[in-house]
Amino acid sequence: MNRLTIGMLATEVGVTVETIRYYQRRRLLTEPQRPVSGFRNYSAEDLKRIRFIKRAQELGFSLREIQELLDLRVESRSVCAQVERKTERKIQDIDGKIKSLKQIRAALVKLKQSCQTSSPVDGCPVLEALKKD
Repeated sequence: MNRLTIGMLATEVGVTVETIRYYQRRRLLTEPQRPVSGFRNYSAEDLKRIRFIKRAQELGFSLREIQELLDLRVESRSVCAQVERKTERKIQDIDGKIKSLKQIRAALVKLKQSCQTSSPVDGCPVLEALKKD
């Protein structure tokens, strides 16, 4: 693969140029040296790294967690068990969010059921519940 400019890289992975610069500021991606021509060139490895970051984000990992996973990839003494522990923590975090969302949903369903659609808005049970101290 030929070397890519930042714009070409952004297009290839489906992010903005600013996203790539943000990843560089967060040290998730190294900024290539500026050659004499003035245009920084990105490699196939940079492309793979951004795709890794995007897939990890889709699975719910934060940028801090992604940095930890990337660090494990390059640490020669890392073992898969370390990645497994991070994955298990993420699963527990997601399970907690699911539980919380189910509770929120149940509360909203209960409030909605108390609504009387023809009543004036000043007595709306949903609005009343939201303004309680």
